[in-house]
Amino acid sequence: MSDWGPVFVAVVLFVLLTPGLLIQAPGRNRFVEFGNFQTSGVSILVHSVVYFALMCIFLLAIGVHMYMGS
Repeated sequence: MSDWGPVFVAVVLFVLLTPGLLIQAPGRNRFVEFGNFQTSGVSILVHSVVYFALMCIFLLAIGVHMYMGS
């Protein structure tokens, strides 16, 4: 059996935290902008730090595991 929990968590967080797709923090005109499909270097840095923090929480603190296969 293989553990697919880290893969699932990483893919979902990557899609949700892609800068400019759903949200962008900090935005160009406001602190948070929604669905503007633009990004900046600062926004990439902020989203990367949030992604790393959430990955640590979900994988190390909570311990998400999903086993598939036989």
